[in-house]
Amino acid sequence: MVIPRLQLTGITKTYPGVVANSNVSLTVMPGETHAVLGENGAGKSTLMKIIYGAIQPDAGELRLNGQLMHIRNPNDARANGINMVFQHFNLFDTMTVAENVWLGLTRNSLEQVTASILSKAAEYGLDVDPSRPVHTLSVGEMQRVEIIRALLTRPELLILDEPTSVLTPQAVDKLFVVLKQLASEGCSILYISHKLHEIRELCNACTVLRGGKVTGVCNPKEESNASLSKMMIGSEPPQLEHRPQKPGSAVMLIKGLSLPREDQFGVDLQDIHLHIGSGEVVGIAGVSGNGQKELLYALSGEDDRAPRGSVHMGEVDVSRMHPGRRRKMGLHFVPEERLGRGAVPTLSLAHNLLLTRNESIAMPHFAGGWIRVKELEAHAARIIAQYMVKARGPRALAKSLSGGNLQKFIVGREIDANPKLLIVSQPTWGVDVGAAAQIRSEILALRDAGCAVLVVSEELEELFEVSDRLHVIANGRLSPSIPIADASVEKIGEWMSGLWDARAAAEVAHG
Repeated sequence: MVIPRLQLTGITKTYPGVVANSNVSLTVMPGETHAVLGENGAGKSTLMKIIYGAIQPDAGELRLNGQLMHIRNPNDARANGINMVFQHFNLFDTMTVAENVWLGLTRNSLEQVTASILSKAAEYGLDVDPSRPVHTLSVGEMQRVEIIRALLTRPELLILDEPTSVLTPQAVDKLFVVLKQLASEGCSILYISHKLHEIRELCNACTVLRGGKVTGVCNPKEESNASLSKMMIGSEPPQLEHRPQKPGSAVMLIKGLSLPREDQFGVDLQDIHLHIGSGEVVGIAGVSGNGQKELLYALSGEDDRAPRGSVHMGEVDVSRMHPGRRRKMGLHFVPEERLGRGAVPTLSLAHNLLLTRNESIAMPHFAGGWIRVKELEAHAARIIAQYMVKARGPRALAKSLSGGNLQKFIVGREIDANPKLLIVSQPTWGVDVGAAAQIRSEILALRDAGCAVLVVSEELEELFEVSDRLHVIANGRLSPSIPIADASVEKIGEWMSGLWDARAAAEVAHG
C-alpha cells in the first residue's frame, strides 16, 4: 500500500464574516501532480498557506508521508520537504535576487547560491540576473525568482500558484518538461492555475473548491474545459462576441519613441511606433522584462521624459504631461501591480475609487471640499455588484481581498470612468475563468462603444480573444502589428525572441 505524500482531513479556517475553508479533505500521492481548482475567493490560497505553515487552521489535521504533523511556519514546512511559489511574492525589495534566494539556503555561500541560480535559470529557460535588486524587477521576473528558489530546494511537495502566467508558450512547454520530470522522480506537485488546458495536460488529479468547500474530485485528463468550468463556477463561462469593426481615428499615436532606461536594470526603448484607434483593441505580447514597464510608464505619464512630439493623444502632444493631465484627457490605466500602484492596501474600496477620479469626471462625491461618503460608498457598491467582487462591502480594505477580486474591482473602477483610452496591463492575471470572461467581455464592450484599448499581457490566449491587432515587444523594440486573423501562437512565440521580419519592421517604421 502506497502511503499518501499529503493527507488533509477536515481542514477548517474562518475569519470574521468569512469561512475560507470548511471541512476540506485532500489527498496527494507521491509523484502526483494534483490541481486545486476554484474561482477567486474559493479558499485555494488559504488552504495552500495552511499546508505551507503560513497560517494555522482552526480545525482538522495534516499528515505528511503518513505522519501527523503540525506545520508551525514556512521554515518548518521547508524543513519537512514542502516548498511553495506564491502568486503574490515573498521577496525583500532592497535585496538582490541572490540574497533573497540565499535566505532559504543558508548552508551555502552567496557565491554558491549565485552559481546555482545561473545554472537553474539556464536549465529551465528562466532569464534571471542574480545581482539585480528585487525592486528593479517586473512582476514576471519576480515570479521567475520564486520558481528558481523553490526548485533549488528539490522539495518532496512543491506548491505552485499560477506559475505560468508570465511565460512564453515555449517556456511553458519547457517548464512542463521539468515538472513532469520532478513528478517522475517522486516529487508531488500541488498546482493552482486558472488555465484549464494546462491542468488537463499536466495534472492527473484535481480537487475543486467552491465557497471554501470541496465540490468535486476528478481526473482532469478525462474532463473538458467546459466540464471543469461547470464544476468550478456552476456553469460554463459565456462565449465572447468579438465582432470585427473598422477602427476610427488615432486616439494615441507613438512615433519614434526612444527612451533610455532610468536605472541600470531597466530596458531602453528603441524607436517605438504605435497607434491605437478609437473602437479597436491593440494587444502587446512579450516575455516580462522586455520593456513593457518602461513603455507603459511613458504612455501613462509616470515617466514624462519622452522626447517632445513622440507621444500624442489625438492632436495634442502629451509627451511631457504628467498622469493627472492625461487622465483629464480620458486616459485611464490599470497597472500590473494591484497593491501599491493599483490600490492603496490600507484604504477601503470606496476610498480607492477616488484615486483615479478628478473634477473633469462627473462624480457626485464632493461638496464644498468634503467627501460625500454615502454617495462614494454607493458608487463603490455598484462596481462591486457589477463585477461580482467578493468583498465585505465598499468599506472592505483593499488588502483584505483575494488577488483576483481586487483585480476585478480595479478593472471595473477604470472601465466605470468611461475612458477614451484604456491601457490595461495583465487584465486577468490570477483571475478565474468566469471573472476573466467577464473582464474580457467588458473590454470588448468598451471597444464597441468607441473606446481605444491597449492590452499588455503575457497571456497569449487572452490577447487572441480580445485583440484586433497584435504587437510583440522584445528587448525594448516593438514588432510591426499583425491582424489577429494572421497571427498564430507559433509566430508570436518566435517574435517574443525578437525574430520578426526586419523588412516588415522597416516598412512600419517608415510607413
